[in-house]
Amino acid sequence: MIRAIAGICAMLVLFCCCAGCTSTAPAASTQPATSPVDDFSSWNLTVNGTTRQVYSLDQIRALPSTTGNGFAVSTVGIKYGPYTCTGVLLTDLLAPAGGISPGDQAWISAPDGYLWVFDYEQVQGKGFITFNEDLKEITSPPLRILLMYEQDGKPLTYDDGGPLRVAIISDEKGVVTEGSAWVKWVDKIEIKKK
Repeated sequence: MIRAIAGICAMLVLFCCCAGCTSTAPAASTQPATSPVDDFSSWNLTVNGTTRQVYSLDQIRALPSTTGNGFAVSTVGIKYGPYTCTGVLLTDLLAPAGGISPGDQAWISAPDGYLWVFDYEQVQGKGFITFNEDLKEITSPPLRILLMYEQDGKPLTYDDGGPLRVAIISDEKGVVTEGSAWVKWVDKIEIKKK
C-alpha cells in the first residue's frame, strides 16, 4: 500500500515537473506587433546579478557557442527531439553578471509569465532526472544548460520557443530530460543570492 502511494506521488511530481514543455505561445498582448516567427529585432535578454547585462540576439550570437544533443519529454509523455542544439551556455551568461555560487539560484523567465528555477547544482549540470529514449530512468551523464538559438542547424522559430530557449544538452545521444525546464521565449535571467 505504501509503495503504491509512493508511486502515485512520484508520478504526480513528474507530471508537475514536466508541465512547461508543451506551453502555448504567450497571450496576444505579450507577442511582438510584427510577425513573431521571424522578427526578433526588438528582443533583448536581461541578465541580473551583481551587475546587469542586456543582450540583443546579435550579441548573443556573437558569444562563444556550444552545440550538444537535446531531447525532452512533456508531462503526458510526448517526446520532443532528439535535436542538435546550438546556443550559449547558461554559465557563460551568468559570469559577466557576477556568476553563481553554491546556494544561489538562476531564475529564468519568459514574457508569458512562465518561470523556471535552476539551483546551483543544476547550473553545474548535476541533479537532473534523465531517461533513455524508452523513457526509463537512467543515471545522468554530464549535462549542460544551454540558451538555444539554433535547433538542428536552423534559427529557432517563435513557435519552437525562439529566439532563445532553454535546452538541457549532453554529448551523448538519446538522453531525455524533463521538458518543464525547457523555458520558451527566454527574456530574463536573475541570479538569486542565498
